[in-house]
Amino acid sequence: MNTCYIVGAGDFTLKGLAPDASDLVIAADGGYRYLKNAFIAPSLVAGDFDSMGDVSVPENIEIFRFPKEKDDTDMGLAVREGIQRGYKVFRLYGGSGSRPDHFYANLQLLCGYAKQGYDIALICPLFNVYAVSNGALTLSRPINTVLSVFSLDEVSFGVTLEGVKYTLKNARLSSAFPLGVSNEFTSDTARISVQSGTLLVFAYDRPEAP
Repeated sequence: MNTCYIVGAGDFTLKGLAPDASDLVIAADGGYRYLKNAFIAPSLVAGDFDSMGDVSVPENIEIFRFPKEKDDTDMGLAVREGIQRGYKVFRLYGGSGSRPDHFYANLQLLCGYAKQGYDIALICPLFNVYAVSNGALTLSRPINTVLSVFSLDEVSFGVTLEGVKYTLKNARLSSAFPLGVSNEFTSDTARISVQSGTLLVFAYDRPEAP
């Protein structure tokens, strides 16, 4: 399925970033520097350009510039642009790092767009974050790798976890209690499903992750 890759200015990794001609690559402001260093040409550079530094964008790349005073983040506006161009699958890069408030804002993005039916995930150097709303998610990781599952709604109903050490079946997860933290894979794949509600799933890349 065609994918919209969005690269922000936070901590960056190249894992899984292999766009083809049918994909859309958006540099969200300073994320352009990462793409330039990786020799990946974005389709579009979007942002208020407050984190671009002295890096200039070539004239043959489309620029979507918006004011610094706005009601959304650079990443959020880039997702909107991808939606307007018809994309339903989004992979966000450079969305974690030294600004925990921006990281939390990106987690809210995942939650909001998962509720609207989009396939959206945040790709970070040591872990990925997925959102699933009223549906199911299957993840592949080595056995013993850590994953954690949280409810973003006040209560999520019908939560089932399979292929993990601490399984659940038709359980309730609450946003007020972290019951799903620090689980681990017991097979190469794990399946997370929820009948009603929205879950955030943190999946680490290495079995020895904290």
